[in-house]
Amino acid sequence: MTDRTSRWGLRLLAFVGALVIWWIAAVEKREKITEKVVDASVSYNSARGLILLDPIQTVKVRLRGPDRRVRAIAPFELDVVVDVPASEPGTTTVQLSGENVLTPEEVEVVSIDPTSLEIRMDREANAVLPVKPRLVGEPAGGAVPGQPRVIPGVARVRGPRSIVAGLASVSTSPISLDGHALSFEQTVSVVSSDPLVRVVEPPFVTVSVPMSSPDATPAPEPARPGARRSGGGNPP
Repeated sequence: MTDRTSRWGLRLLAFVGALVIWWIAAVEKREKITEKVVDASVSYNSARGLILLDPIQTVKVRLRGPDRRVRAIAPFELDVVVDVPASEPGTTTVQLSGENVLTPEEVEVVSIDPTSLEIRMDREANAVLPVKPRLVGEPAGGAVPGQPRVIPGVARVRGPRSIVAGLASVSTSPISLDGHALSFEQTVSVVSSDPLVRVVEPPFVTVSVPMSSPDATPAPEPARPGARRSGGGNPP
């Protein structure tokens, strides 16, 4: 192959490459622009020591971009980040815009619904509360459960001050009495009745459940010194 032939080959290769690039660019320019509404999750950045009450979890975001890209977007690819400016308990309103939305490349935000969020906050608080066992089900053979014993008997919780102040206790996860005729022990988790209040410690407790037979006769109480016997008179 001569040098002249080689040069012509390189020129042809460069021409084909330029033609391919032009074609790709032309196709991209002709690609249809599509809009799509996606339910995007909302995350909040708030001051330390504050807890959000009933925050909105998702907002609707209308997106616009190349058809192939917009159609492939999944909700988990979007994130709406809200910076809460307030540093004290109370209610504040935050306006939303495209700057709050983290989007994939080639995609722009058209609108957000709602356009503002009303955020309620409360101070974080701790409390030590008694743990109440939760018994469910029917014992075997008509057995009767006695008073359960919980070890340890208290748990520390953390949550919004207004909610923690109204709690009298926390409970255990359900303890089934089904099939039990004899006393037993079970290790169960400690749970809160409110989702905004979490159990700090201990996460688990041991519950002892005494069981007795329905026809069991309770033992007589020992007579107290100096007590008079019922049905009798004074001793001779």
